[in-house]
Amino acid sequence: MANTKSAKKRIRSDARKRLRNQAYRSRVKTMIKKAEQALASGVVDETALRLAYSTLDKAAVKGIIHKNNAARRKSRLAQKAKKVALAAQAGPVA
Repeated sequence: MANTKSAKKRIRSDARKRLRNQAYRSRVKTMIKKAEQALASGVVDETALRLAYSTLDKAAVKGIIHKNNAARRKSRLAQKAKKVALAAQAGPVA
């Protein structure tokens, strides 16, 4: 248990930051999941992708996730989107 006044304050502020970070990480996961679900249905949903990219960028800027982590996740989403777009372009295989 903290003894000094500053240590007690640090515990309180860390709890606030943890809740904020937790909420933002959850939002990131939700946006990625929505984008992936749209891609799984065979449609490249630009709005869902843009929201996922934006949320990842904001999390990286705020320091909630590392910038390379955000870049990696965006890259993976882009790869999946490209794969779906190419599959749709090729058309049904007879």
